[in-house]
Amino acid sequence: MILGVPGNTNRRFFHGPGIDNTIWECKKNTQITEKTSFELRGEFFNMFNHAQFLNPVGNFIASNFGQVTAARDPRIGQVSVKFLF
Repeated sequence: MILGVPGNTNRRFFHGPGIDNTIWECKKNTQITEKTSFELRGEFFNMFNHAQFLNPVGNFIASNFGQVTAARDPRIGQVSVKFLF
């Protein structure tokens, strides 16, 4: 390896860590009459709240080259109610 001589590596060959995303869902259907019902639903994304970092900076000119500077969303939860008729 000689400094200043182009090599045979792909551009931006490095990549960030993988994604460890656990999704959990729970729902309950409640019958009101023969033709109507409610559905209550709860969902969690990234349930165990693992840090999910984005790829490192791949610009050679940048002062933060090779550093991971951002992450994906943390745990997100949502609740929904649906009325079926």
